[in-house]
Amino acid sequence: MFKKILIANRGEIACRIIHTARRLGIKTAAVCSEADARALHVEMADEAVLIGPPPAAESYLDIGKILDAVKETRSQAVHPGYGFLSENAEFAKALDEAGVAFIGPGPKAMTVMGDKIESKKLAKKAGLNTIPGDGGAVKDASDAVRIAGAIGYPVMLKASAGGGGKGMRIAADDAECRDGLKRASGEAETAFGDGRVLVEKYIENPRHIEIQVLADGFGNAVYLGERECSIQRRHQKVIEEAPSPLVDERTRRAMGEQAMALVQAVEYRSAGTVEFIVDQDRNFYFLEMNTRLQVEHPVTELITGLDLVEQMIRIAAGEKLAFSQEDVVLNGCAIEARIYAEDPFRDFLPSSGRLVRYRPPDGDGHVRVDTGVAEGGEISIYYDPMIAKLITYGPTREEAAARMSGALDQFHISGVRHNIGFLAALIAHPRFAEGRLSTDFIAEEYPDGFHSRDLTPEDPRLLIAVAGCVHRAYQARASMISGQTAGRERVVSDDWVVILRGGAVPVRIKPVDGGYELVVEGVDILIETAWKLGQPLFRGTLNGRGFCLQVERQGVAYRLFHGGAEAEVLVLSPRHAELQALMPVEEAPDTSKYLLSPMPGLLISLSVEEGQEVKAGEELAVIEAMKMENVLRAERDGVVAAIKAGPGDSLAVDQVILEFE
Repeated sequence: MFKKILIANRGEIACRIIHTARRLGIKTAAVCSEADARALHVEMADEAVLIGPPPAAESYLDIGKILDAVKETRSQAVHPGYGFLSENAEFAKALDEAGVAFIGPGPKAMTVMGDKIESKKLAKKAGLNTIPGDGGAVKDASDAVRIAGAIGYPVMLKASAGGGGKGMRIAADDAECRDGLKRASGEAETAFGDGRVLVEKYIENPRHIEIQVLADGFGNAVYLGERECSIQRRHQKVIEEAPSPLVDERTRRAMGEQAMALVQAVEYRSAGTVEFIVDQDRNFYFLEMNTRLQVEHPVTELITGLDLVEQMIRIAAGEKLAFSQEDVVLNGCAIEARIYAEDPFRDFLPSSGRLVRYRPPDGDGHVRVDTGVAEGGEISIYYDPMIAKLITYGPTREEAAARMSGALDQFHISGVRHNIGFLAALIAHPRFAEGRLSTDFIAEEYPDGFHSRDLTPEDPRLLIAVAGCVHRAYQARASMISGQTAGRERVVSDDWVVILRGGAVPVRIKPVDGGYELVVEGVDILIETAWKLGQPLFRGTLNGRGFCLQVERQGVAYRLFHGGAEAEVLVLSPRHAELQALMPVEEAPDTSKYLLSPMPGLLISLSVEEGQEVKAGEELAVIEAMKMENVLRAERDGVVAAIKAGPGDSLAVDQVILEFE
């Protein structure tokens, strides 16, 4: 077994690897960029090496610097995690030449499986079901249109190299095919240094289901069941679960056997994932193989009882698999939700900044949090915006989902925008509960994007009652101010008006031992709680039913979050409520003459000049942040009056880029 390993990665996955290494008694060495000098994975590792400035190309993707760190720390092996150099065959070769073990597959498997064109050819030869397509890289836009016409629209334009949803576009006609090729090729060149794109048939209403495999260096291989990864946005997975609610035992065995055939064909070693596109009738087609650890690997760990990182380390150290296919048993269900620093109400644009508060739910045998951040940490513009992965387990899918809902209610983050409300809404969605999933789930259920109206509370009385209790408690404290005139002390009223989503609800609130008695819309409510002022989580019971709700004071208002519902609430005296109703509504400023940056990021390019006439839909600028490229287009016809920012500038949210006449 290795005595020391270097982790060529950062954030959550680096911390995840360190946890397993500690348990195995293996020392760890971390690498970090200047932006990560105080990151959690640096603190957790036994030692750390600074390898360069924030841009990944100058730090985490620099093979030479990683090799220098390996030499400096005298590490015997390197775990690449996922992303960065995890599927870089040249990196694996360089480590082998240096006499350092690569905790992953061999260069041959990485090279073949990393090329979507070559991997499809090999998969077809090995007997796997494959998606109809030309099979080769397109030469130009005309070639792409020709291939698409032969296959039949819709088609998927997909980068040959890489993964993670980068370099992928769906096209429904020739115009979308040409534009999609340009975007897919550009993203692929930026992300992977390889702009080749292939065209294949797009399976409508598909499900994304993958098989986890393990193989050692002695010809032994097993598959560990499947993961459902169909809930995606922009080709990025949002919620994953194991097992799939669609897959039956017959389909599982057939998919597993095809995955094993590919493993043998490519002489695979280590952990890997064979991904399939599956239609609603359980017909499945090979998509690609990821020659690394997957982000969603925890759900497989929870239902199998195996530590996949440990297995990877043992295989790299030359050990045989200690179990066979007959020993693999799937127990219960696990669900993973990816918590990102992004604003669901602004088209999920990334959010950067400091984590003022970071309070994950209590972990136990049924709730797991994998993260690479801590309270006070920084969410940088340079890397993926993932904050944490929340994983829950239950004997049944229903219990796992219920635990996920409860855990999301308890996950408190402030300082950056996040997607917890969106995740809670997905878990609570009837279609999710029924298991009617597809990769189009989010697009179909939220065709106009995600809005505050989508966060309607199931029981608004709970938000109203809790807001009233919280306000009553703050007023009680305020009534104890010193220096009051004797006999004219402040008395806190029991009568209040709660304003929620524009509606005014009279509430009577009376403190009692262990809680509050309320009357809300004529309904008697008893809230029992031990909540104290300033606590972000309000735990208690409402008429005997337990709940956990997040509450945050924002000036004179309260922000509440529960069960996927998020609301800003005012609690006023009856007279103040009357006056509030008479207050004029301030109109939002007119920004139609400006092109504003929708997110913090780097201005990559400008497509217009001062004085230029532009048409609606025309490309104006491209902004990049957190590994995502965002194309800004003209909303209407106009003329560019002034340019306020140039390529290479770092932009803040709502910073002016262009001004129109």
